[in-house]
Amino acid sequence: MELRNSTVLLLGGSGLVGMAVARRLLDFAPRQIVVSGLTRDEVVAALRELEAVAGDVTIDGVWGNIFLPADLAEQPRAALLSDPVARRRIVDDYLGPFARTPLEENLLYTWLVRFMPDLVVDCVNTATAVAYQDGHASALSLLHAADAGTVDREQVERHLLTLPLPQLIRHMEVVFEGMRRAGTQAYVKIGTSGTGGMGLNIPYTHSEQKPSRTLMSKSAVAGAQSIFLFLLGRTPGAPATIEIKPTAAIAWKEIGYGAIRRAGRTIEVVDCETPLPLATAFAEGASGWTCSGEPLENVFINVGENGVFARDEFETVSALGQMELVTPEEIAETLVMEVQGRPTGRDIVAALDGATLGPTYRGGYLRSVAVAGLRELEATRGVRSVAFEMLGPPRLTKLLYEGHMLSLLFASVRALSHADATRAAHDAEELLREREHVLRRQILSVGLPILLSDGASVLRGSAVVVTPDGRGADIAPRGWVDLRPSNLELWIRRAASISAEVHGVSTGSGAQWNAVNADGPIEPSRMAVWVFEHEDGGFRVKR
Repeated sequence: MELRNSTVLLLGGSGLVGMAVARRLLDFAPRQIVVSGLTRDEVVAALRELEAVAGDVTIDGVWGNIFLPADLAEQPRAALLSDPVARRRIVDDYLGPFARTPLEENLLYTWLVRFMPDLVVDCVNTATAVAYQDGHASALSLLHAADAGTVDREQVERHLLTLPLPQLIRHMEVVFEGMRRAGTQAYVKIGTSGTGGMGLNIPYTHSEQKPSRTLMSKSAVAGAQSIFLFLLGRTPGAPATIEIKPTAAIAWKEIGYGAIRRAGRTIEVVDCETPLPLATAFAEGASGWTCSGEPLENVFINVGENGVFARDEFETVSALGQMELVTPEEIAETLVMEVQGRPTGRDIVAALDGATLGPTYRGGYLRSVAVAGLRELEATRGVRSVAFEMLGPPRLTKLLYEGHMLSLLFASVRALSHADATRAAHDAEELLREREHVLRRQILSVGLPILLSDGASVLRGSAVVVTPDGRGADIAPRGWVDLRPSNLELWIRRAASISAEVHGVSTGSGAQWNAVNADGPIEPSRMAVWVFEHEDGGFRVKR
């Protein structure tokens, strides 16, 4: 894409990698760079640094937790967990059905529709954000409470908010819908392996195990997000999707001397001159040490999100054969080259595209063999094999049975396009209730109710895949064979659209060989494919 005069949203832009990316992007004179961070202070510091070298580029800043609704995004997690209303709201957002209102309330979504970025660069360590909430310890605590008979709703909700996958799934929904709405051209994720490029023998981070379950959760989330991005890159209407996954320690921001901070708090100098009995030294209320009130000061190297390291720590972690080192500037340069369409071989999405085994020539050829074999056996047995409802939810099964039913009533797609919906609904009901009892039994047996033309009565079997759940006939589009005139009118409009398609007379490779022949018999599978492609946008863009 063209970076000049573009708008760029840098998620986690106030961090080590984000700032390196911002500085590199300034070389291409974008119109605007929006830097985001978790807190106002870190964003203000980043803006101060960038504005000094920004020239004519507009630098804006936003802050808050991108995984939360905008009105909650600046509150500490502990405060949100202690607030029953906020806690319930977040649980409902993560675990409830997809809803437009909670989506539009999300902080990240509001940024996307406000700034309409051409490029989104995501430097947030998503895997750490959603996985480092110690779900294992929370689960054990909940089990102990259950054993003691003391489980209450707050404990359950607190545990649910440690589950990483619902949070990741919701986040990816926000990313996709927000960028689609914004018309974003490209999305670049700076990902992680979770282990700094080392294997399951990593001796760092929660090193009571090698590795700990917490760290493995982080790696699992990082891998899950890579697959989401792989799928995003295959989604029509989504931006070009790139993931750069550094697999080494990322460093560094500065070398200096001063107060040492850990997890945002200054470490205080303490001392203990008199030995304490081991039996009581760690008991509740123990004492015997002195706090100076002064900060611990020393030489440090700032390595970004991992905080500050002492020299020996840095030398150990970055040593040959350990995590080793990659610089944020190298990450930024790789990002720029990928966005400009100059492949580096470092894009995880492209690597997965190249490494996964897609459709094959042999598979395509043998498909026709399989279909011919199925047709031959149908003729031999005197049956019609339509759908068994194995792919649920059963919209496909519904479309196939409705398509087959229409093929028994109309000689061609074009004939269907000229039908009267009310008459077609009457004929369809007569067909299934009186003439085609075998077909009716198949539909009911696989779990699909048949909604009759009056919209007030149904035929149903002992098992129902999609129950009304209080919605009544409104649930029918999800998985009921629908004989109402309104649904037949929908099929008539589909047939009219197919009949109006102009495919020309080309016999070359560019011809639409999969097009539905309006003057041929109605084929349920081709009709279902047409619906998926033209109404749902459900077609393959990569092989």
